[in-house]
Amino acid sequence: MNVLSVIHGDQVRAGVFAEAVEERGDRLEEWSIAWGTPPPRPVDSYDAVLVFGGAMHADQDDRHPWLREENFLLQRLLALQVPVLGICLGAQLLAKASHGDVMPLPEPEIGWHQVELTGAGREDPVLGILPERFEAFQWHYYSYAIPAGGEELACNPVATQAFRLGEKTWGLQFHIEVTEEQIESWVDEEEREVPQGREALLAETREKIAEWNELGRKLCGAFLECAERVGAPA
Repeated sequence: MNVLSVIHGDQVRAGVFAEAVEERGDRLEEWSIAWGTPPPRPVDSYDAVLVFGGAMHADQDDRHPWLREENFLLQRLLALQVPVLGICLGAQLLAKASHGDVMPLPEPEIGWHQVELTGAGREDPVLGILPERFEAFQWHYYSYAIPAGGEELACNPVATQAFRLGEKTWGLQFHIEVTEEQIESWVDEEEREVPQGREALLAETREKIAEWNELGRKLCGAFLECAERVGAPA
């Protein structure tokens, strides 16, 4: 399959998802609407689309005007029923494109936090590969409201953590794609934002990242299998 990776910065890329795509023999092509250049191929010709995180927020159209264009792009993908998986900012943008609200959290969620699957999540063909309860890596200041017609798949006391729209669209608030190198770069750039301190977070990450990366590869593989099965309209 041809898979499009929509990114919003050099340090928020596909991570271990790229390994999962390669392992299946699929082709991953990277693009950012902020570059002001066309994607490698027409977006509606992709078999699946991955939308990743970013330092900006989903309601900052005034500071990042290209977010308006991305909103139209996601609405087009949703209308065409192209399989899409959004991570963090990507999930919030999918919720916004589906007319769900996005809003700042009272306190950011940064570091490793418990997440629990809902009943729907345990039965979901993508989220269902995860344990019922797990520690997830988080780095977000905003959350979203589940769009009308959507189903919550995971949650914790801070915010909703995952949703599905129909049979072809998923949004995940947690960073299941992230590598240890990416986390280190985020901590170096935003050390003052880390509540537990730089060294404590990096030490915890070293203990947990291998298992987390394995779950990330499995989840991406499950999404790609679903995308291949349900397909995008010809």
